[in-house]
Amino acid sequence: MDDTLELLLVEADDHMDKALDHLRHELNTIRAGRAVPQMLDGVRVEAYGVQTPLNQVASVSAPQADLLVVQPWDRSTLTAIEKAIRAANLGLNPGNDGSIIRIPVPTPTEERRRDLVKAAKAKGEDAKVAVRGVRRHAKDEIKKAAADLNLSEDVERAAEDDLQKLTDKHTAKVDEIIAHKETEIMQV
Repeated sequence: MDDTLELLLVEADDHMDKALDHLRHELNTIRAGRAVPQMLDGVRVEAYGVQTPLNQVASVSAPQADLLVVQPWDRSTLTAIEKAIRAANLGLNPGNDGSIIRIPVPTPTEERRRDLVKAAKAKGEDAKVAVRGVRRHAKDEIKKAAADLNLSEDVERAAEDDLQKLTDKHTAKVDEIIAHKETEIMQV
């Protein structure tokens, strides 16, 4: 196969891997019955007049399976952090003791776990859409490169077949990640 087409396939593989990494990151924000600091990754705090990610104004830890502790680096941001956590609509109720914020993480009900599974599957579908978008872009690039380099249809078709195999591999990986997350969420 032509070096240009090989490079396009490697590039497509990298982009598909990034879609999987993004999916893993997104799934970390979905709680699965136990407290994990990544649950608060999407929280943005109004600090010093700017919307700032929580992890840039405080440290977040999970000392117990049902508790998150937020330790602000500057005590003046304590109420803003507490307000931001409430506003993030995560179903969490932070408690402020003047120096740290304790957030009890209740065990989700059966219905809530089903909702979390639906949310995880939606994120999985978004990842599949991203993978297919990479495939579409790479396929256009392969056609363009084949035309520019006067490559045979067989070489072009072989590159497209390899691209489809990459897509299938990444789509199967998305399904595997979602299935793992589903069992994690449904586990009591």
